[in-house]
Formats: sequence, C-alpha cells, structure tokens
Amino acid sequence: MTTDTMNAPVSAIEQLQLELPDLDWITDASRIARLSQDFSWFSPVLKRQLENKRADVVVRPRTEDEIRRLVSACVERKLPITIRGSGTGNYGQTTPLAGGVVLDMTGYNAMCWVRGGVARAQAGIRLGDIEKQTKPMGYEFRCMPSTYRSATLGGLFGGGFGGVGSINYGPLAAPGNVLGVRAMTIEAEPQIVELRGAEALRMHHLWGTNGLVLELEVALAPVHPWLETLVTFPAFDEALAFADKLARASGIDKREVAFFASPVPDHLGQLSDYLPRGCHAVLSLIDECGEETMSEMVAAHGGTVTYRRTAEEVQKSNRTLIEFTWNHTTLHALRIDKTLTYLQSSFTPGQHVQQITEMEKLLGGEVMMHAEFLRNIDGLLTCSALQLVRFTTEERLDEIIRIYREHGVRINNPHTFIVEDGKAGGALPPEIIDMKKRFDPMGLLNPGKLRDWPVVAA
Repeated sequence: MTTDTMNAPVSAIEQLQLELPDLDWITDASRIARLSQDFSWFSPVLKRQLENKRADVVVRPRTEDEIRRLVSACVERKLPITIRGSGTGNYGQTTPLAGGVVLDMTGYNAMCWVRGGVARAQAGIRLGDIEKQTKPMGYEFRCMPSTYRSATLGGLFGGGFGGVGSINYGPLAAPGNVLGVRAMTIEAEPQIVELRGAEALRMHHLWGTNGLVLELEVALAPVHPWLETLVTFPAFDEALAFADKLARASGIDKREVAFFASPVPDHLGQLSDYLPRGCHAVLSLIDECGEETMSEMVAAHGGTVTYRRTAEEVQKSNRTLIEFTWNHTTLHALRIDKTLTYLQSSFTPGQHVQQITEMEKLLGGEVMMHAEFLRNIDGLLTCSALQLVRFTTEERLDEIIRIYREHGVRINNPHTFIVEDGKAGGALPPEIIDMKKRFDPMGLLNPGKLRDWPVVAA
C-alpha cells in the first residue's frame, strides 16, 4: 500500500460499509448497474434518460434492526436512499438519480400472519410466495400484477396500480384493499409508525419517495377454480362487445378480462398456435361454473374458443394466461418488435366502449388497443388500456398523448420518472406533501422523482 493510498480520504459510502460490516453489501459494478434499473426500457424516452444512472452501492438487509441502523447511518452522512423490490416496475421508480444507496428489500421477506381474509407480510416478500401460503387456506390476492411470481408486496404498493382481480376489487387504492402499513421514518433516530386505512394510502404509488414501508396488511379474496380461455373473433366490434358483455355479466365470477385488438395477438408468439394471424382476441379467467353461460355469449358474438384450461390443468402445468395480461403483453410484444412502446389510459365508465372504438378509428395501426376491464376506485366498470405504440419520435408520442386527452381519455404517462407528471400532470395533494415532510424531512428518499424536491448528489 502506497502512502498516497493510505492518506486518501474515505468516502461516505466507504464509511457506511465500515460502520455496518455485517450487512449484505453488493459492490460489484455490474450487479450495482443491474440493481439500479427496472423495466423503464419499455419507454425509449426513459431508456435515454436513465440508462447511465447508477447507485454507489446496494445493500440487502434481512431484519428491521439492520434497516434501522442503515437508515440512521445514511441520514448522518446525508446519503440518498432508493428503495427497491424485484425491479418489475416500468417508470424508473427504482433508478437512483443521485447515486447513493439502493436498499434492496427482497431479503426482508417473512410472512407475518394470515387471519381469515387478511394477510400481513414484510415488504420484500414475493406475491407468488404469499399465495402459496394463502391458497391452501382458501384465499388469494384481490388484485395483483402479471409479474406476481417475482414482484414484491412492497413494490406493488409503492409502484403498482392494480391488475388481475381488479375487475372485482378495483385498483389497490380502492378502500378496503390495503388495511395498514408499518413504516419507518428517515431520521438519525428512525421511528416506526403504524398507518391504517386512508392514511396508509398516502404512501401508495409514490415510488418510495415519502416513506420506507416495512410491512403491509392487505385484504384477500376467496379462491375460485378459474377457467382460462382465449376467444378469437374476425371483427373488432364483435370482440369488444363480447369482452364488455362478459365483464358486465354479474352472474359470472371472474378474475380477468382482457381485449386484444389486431395486430396485438400477432405479437404474442408463445400463444401463436391459438391466435390466428389478424384476429382480435379476448382473454379471460372465469369461474368454471360460468363456462356454459360464457359459451352462449361466444356463439352470440361469432367468436371461437381456441384455448381452454381448467384450474387443475393450470396448476399442474404451472403455466397461466395471467402472464400475457397487463404489462406482460407489452413485454411479449417487445420480444417480437423492439421498436414498439406503450401508453397507459383510463377510459370513462359507461363510455369506455365508445371511446375505445373512436380511438381505434383515429389511431389504429399506429396505436394498437390492449384494454383491461376493471372497476375504478368508485366501483364503476370501465377499462384501463396498455396500448402498444409504433414509436417514431418523442414529439409524435407527445402528440398521441395530446390526442387521447383531447378526446376525454386520461393518460397516465409512462414516459416520465416524475411522479406528478405520470399522474396526468396533477399536483400532489397537501396530505401527501405532509406525509413526505413527516417521514423524509431531509428529502433523502429517491430524490429527483418528486417535482418539488431537488436532487442532492451523494
């Protein structure tokens, strides 16, 4: 060791590791680079903006005490902290803009308890692991993303919206879905706070910017024997009408109804045996006892059932159509055509079929309709679309967003890493700002993702 090396100043990151040598530190540059990214590359805009952003170090705590000591040491050194689950998000939520520490929560993954229709677990547990424990008891998630095998509970809460099951229970933010969270303040002496009901939701879908969630308590749904099907149609209108009628059929229990307009089915290569070229398709999970009624609807709308798997067959094969829904559709499409990107839209309840049809006439071919039926936060049936877009320029993408908004369709822009801009440009309500000040008074959590909190470099 040279004299210069011996006299070199120790960085704040190095001090952190020296102070907490028992923690699971990740210092390999390639692993840090990987754990600094999520699926933001779905967006060519975010890919350009974020691909070179990196943490200085990643740490994977296993206990609450390890998290507490880490937070305290980071606050002392004013080091930014970016909280990460499995990195299945799409907006650069887990990409640090200011370096610092990525806090990988996947090692903090215990199931706390299941009582009746309620489960409580640590934030780093994978959703699929929760269902492995709850399904034998007769319960499953009310709403979950298509990435349920790898996505974490904390990641769903911090960066997710809803998913499979939202056709019954709405988005995660609908009252009664999330019952409580246990959270830690980002202070020199971290405090543990239990938030219940509406107060807990003030940390939801804010990308870990206003609190470190340790545990979540969520309501569950009863398990049904879900029949998985694909129904194809030669015409757009008939396929959409069938999907809407099935979604509205109150006598059929269902977990998922998705509408794929042509040419979206052509981009689902793994299902090509069941999706004739140029077809429109409807994917569904319904209770097996509703199959006869659904078959009558299929015949009435001129459809053909091309794929059918019972709940027992799905369980035995461990393969499910769930992994072709929501933003998994986008992932499959990008494997076929890397020039594609996507949008996220919310249609007006009661006008969703009309709006989808109108937008297809305006932008069909350039914007390919993929709509997910769900209940909104007020319980009204509608659609949330994850359209595929043939990307040309960022200016044209902005123009498409403007056209949708001018026709009364809400766009939650997936091509920005600013929380407020992704929520259709809406300012955060005062109670969210107050929560940020309460739980992150120094602004160290994921800096740069909220418009009014500046980036402070590590």
